[in-house]
Amino acid sequence: MRKSFDGLSTATREVLREDPMTGHLFVFVNRSADITKVLFWDRSGWCVIAKRLEKGRFRFPKAAAGAKSVEVEAAELSLLLEGIDLSAAKRRPRWKGEIRAAA
Repeated sequence: MRKSFDGLSTATREVLREDPMTGHLFVFVNRSADITKVLFWDRSGWCVIAKRLEKGRFRFPKAAAGAKSVEVEAAELSLLLEGIDLSAAKRRPRWKGEIRAAA
């Protein structure tokens, strides 16, 4: 977890094969899962947010076999950074916006 702005953006490009300047949040976790860094581009420069847990570990979802990353929604990321384990959480079916024209 010694990497900062340039190291994390390079890792995003070379390891994840993603463009770090898209505005997405890229989350990096150390091996012991007690430190995390979030990298993002905000149109004028890099931002890095770091969090270290004093007790416990972050419980991020496991990547599929062969995958180097996991995509999560903003609400899920917020809960994960609070230390909430989402492995037992159930996702309820969502409404899919289908607009039908009145006859």
